[in-house]
Amino acid sequence: MDPALQTMIANMPEKTGKSLEEWKTLLKQKAFAKHSEGVNYLKKEHGVTHGFANTIVALSKEESASTEDLVAAQYNGKENLVSIYEALIAYVNTLGKDVTITPKKGSVSIIRKRQFILIKPATKTRIDLGFKLKEKPITDRLEDSGPFGTMCTHRVQLTEVSQVDDQLKAWIKEAYEKSF
Repeated sequence: MDPALQTMIANMPEKTGKSLEEWKTLLKQKAFAKHSEGVNYLKKEHGVTHGFANTIVALSKEESASTEDLVAAQYNGKENLVSIYEALIAYVNTLGKDVTITPKKGSVSIIRKRQFILIKPATKTRIDLGFKLKEKPITDRLEDSGPFGTMCTHRVQLTEVSQVDDQLKAWIKEAYEKSF
């Protein structure tokens, strides 16, 4: 966790009158459709400053969104891509017990010691699979990182489950092995 965030959480009881856990409990009783509604509620009803209110709401939402919810939200309206995602996860789970699958709001990080692939539903018809494969040449299929920027070194665009083939699995395994 970021040191500044740790400090903010540690100072929360003194600065806001409640601990983060107490604020989370309070927010669970409310149902805010938008982040800003929760922030405004804390500011107006409890006199919490904007910075603390923003942090409290963000951390409350992070915790309340389960892994399944995060993945389901990513593929909402993109259900045709779920079979590709599931094939990728099934293969990743064969690599070793040291793999961690970490869904986020817009993507899923696959981590060993560090992230080695990133699965992102890029459009309604395509998953972008980002890789960390330093010094691997760019090919027609194994493209440069594109929209991933420095998070990844390469990208493969997937539009159908048959593209989760032996070549792709070999690249995933190579990225896994290099992430140790």
